[in-house]
Amino acid sequence: QVQLVESGGGLVQAGGSLELSCAASGLAFSSFAMGWFRQAPGKEREFVAGIKWSGGRIDYADPVKGRFTMSRDNAKNTVSLQMNSLKPEDTAVYYCAVDRNSWTRWSSSAMDYWGKGTLVTVSS
Repeated sequence: QVQLVESGGGLVQAGGSLELSCAASGLAFSSFAMGWFRQAPGKEREFVAGIKWSGGRIDYADPVKGRFTMSRDNAKNTVSLQMNSLKPEDTAVYYCAVDRNSWTRWSSSAMDYWGKGTLVTVSS
């Protein structure tokens, strides 16, 4: 059974930084994709960043390019999301998700497994 557990959310002032982590267990697949999504109040869940595990390619959504950096620890099956220069519009619940299809196009509806999320609040 796949389990994803996010950590690292919190309250930060605009311009500040936070690092999120996602610990995964039960990933018994030869290839998959793992990503970060977020959902702000009253908005749809959106893609933030993701990695195609076998090839290591990392994709970013345009709003976070140059500010967020995703990384992974192969041995521990964890991914991190370093978020710098945070803006109030980055406020959201951030979710870790896995798609068993390593060729995913990062649609939230295509993801197979989800964590419970961690809240990030950026004050102005």
